Amino acid sequence: MREVRVRFAPSPTGALHIGGVRTALYNYLLARKYNGTMILRIEDTDQTRYVPGAEAYIVESLAWAGIKIDEGVGVGGPYAPYRQSERKALYKTYAQKLVDEDHAYYAFDTEQDLEEMRKRTPNAQYDGVTRMQMKNSLTLSGKEVAQKLSVGEKYVIRLKVPGKEEIHLTDLIRGSVTVQSSQVDDKVLMKSDGMPTYHLANVVDDYLMKISHVIRGEEWLPSAPLHVLLYRYLGWEKEMPQFAHLPLLLKPDGNGKLSKRDADKMGFPIFPLNWQDPESGHVAIGYREAGYLPEALINFLAFLGWNPGTEQELFSMEQLIEAFTLERIGKAGARFDIQKAQWFNQHYLRSKSDDVLIGYLLDSLKKENIDCSQEKAKKIVAVMKERVTFPKDFWEQGKFFFTAPVSFDEQVVSKKWNDDTVKVLTAFSNEIKSGSNLIAETAKDTLEMVTSKLGIKTGHILQALRMSITGGASGPDLMITMEILGNAEVFKRIHFAIKTLKVKVT
Repeated sequence: MREVRVRFAPSPTGALHIGGVRTALYNYLLARKYNGTMILRIEDTDQTRYVPGAEAYIVESLAWAGIKIDEGVGVGGPYAPYRQSERKALYKTYAQKLVDEDHAYYAFDTEQDLEEMRKRTPNAQYDGVTRMQMKNSLTLSGKEVAQKLSVGEKYVIRLKVPGKEEIHLTDLIRGSVTVQSSQVDDKVLMKSDGMPTYHLANVVDDYLMKISHVIRGEEWLPSAPLHVLLYRYLGWEKEMPQFAHLPLLLKPDGNGKLSKRDADKMGFPIFPLNWQDPESGHVAIGYREAGYLPEALINFLAFLGWNPGTEQELFSMEQLIEAFTLERIGKAGARFDIQKAQWFNQHYLRSKSDDVLIGYLLDSLKKENIDCSQEKAKKIVAVMKERVTFPKDFWEQGKFFFTAPVSFDEQVVSKKWNDDTVKVLTAFSNEIKSGSNLIAETAKDTLEMVTSKLGIKTGHILQALRMSITGGASGPDLMITMEILGNAEVFKRIHFAIKTLKVKVT
C-alpha cells in the first residue's frame, strides 16, 4: 500500500472555520490509522487576502484540538518550505512547462477586455469558445507574443482545456465522477503578479510532497476535473492522489450551508478559538473560550458526516483513529446540531476528576475575588457536576453558594408564596438556628417535622424554600445546598425572604 501522506492546507485569510477543523481532523485520523504523515501547508498565494495573525491562529487551533502536525509549518520537514508564498519559483517552472508543451497559454487580456467579453456573451466563461476571441498566445502571432513579453506587458497563464472530452475521476466518498470538458473553463494558473493560483500550486505541491489522499470540502469538487488535467499534462497521472470530497456542514435546521452569520444569530461559535478581527477589532467567541473541551468538540465534529456503523457515540481520539474509514463518510450534508455538541461536552466534563472540576470552580472564583476553601469547593462540585455543561457553569449556576439573593423568582412568588409558606419557613429557620451543624439528613428531618406539626404538606413549600435560599426555582439538591451554606446563612436568607416578600402574602 502506498504510504499515507495527507495535508491540511488552509489559507491565512482570517479565523479557521469549524468546518476546516473537521477537514483537518479527518485527514489526521486517516494518517494516524495507517501510521502515515500529517502535513500542515499554508496556501497563501493570494496576498491580497492575507490577514496578519491568521497563520499563528491556525497552528494554535490545531494544537488545542489535539491534531498533531508531523511535517509542515512550525515543524519543518523534507519538503520545506511549506508556505506557498515561499515556493513561488517552483510554480513558475511548471507553468512554463505547460505553456511550452501547448497545455497552457499566455493571456494578455485587460480587465476591460474581460468585461467586454462578458457584455458580448452573458454568463460567458473564458473557455475553448471564447478564448479565440481574446488577446492571448493562441490568437496572436509568435512575434507579437514575444514582443509583449519582452516589454513586460502583464499577462496570466491559463490552462488550455481540451474540447469535447470526458474527464473521469474516482472520489472515495462519491464514487465515479465524469465531467464534460466543455463545462471546465480555462482557469488561470499563474497570476499577473507571478503568484500561482490555488489550482496550480496545490497540484504541484501535492505531487512534490508525495500526498496520497486529498481530503477536502465539497466546494472543491467542481475543481477536481481541472486538477486531473493538470496531473495528466504534467506527466504525473500515476502519482495522482486519491480524492475524497467531504459533505457540507448545514445549518441546524438542515436548510443551507452553515455560515458565520447563522452561528452568530443562533448564539454559538463558528471558530475554534476567540478571533479578533484586525480591522474592526470585533472579537468572535471561540469554542475554547465558550467552555467546550477539545475532546468533546473532536467527538462532535467526527460525527458530522462520518459514522462508525455502530450505536457507539462516545469516542476518544484513539478510538476514532481505530474506527475511522473514508468509506463511512456520507455524501449528504451534515446538520450542525449545537445541542449535540453540548451533550458531548456534558459527558466529557462529568468524566473529569473532582480535582479538575474543583480547579474550574476555583479559577472562576479567583476572577471574582471570592475566597473558597477546598472543602467547600469539593462539596459544591459534587452536588452540581451532573447539572453543568461548561466549566464556567459551576460559578454561573452556583453563585448563590457565595452571594445571598436580593431578588426572587416572580413565578414562584405568585404561585407558592403564601401564609402557609411563611409559617413553615419561620418555624423551620428557628429550628435550625439553634441546632448543631446542619447536614442534609437533619435538614430534611427537621423540615418534615415542622410541616407535619403544622399540618402542611412538605411538597407544597419546597420550591418556595429553595427560592428563599437561592433566589431561583430550580437547582441542585436542596438539602445538600443548605448543608453547604450552614445553619446561620440559611436562617439569614430565609428571614430576608420573609421580610422582603411579606407584602406578597395574602
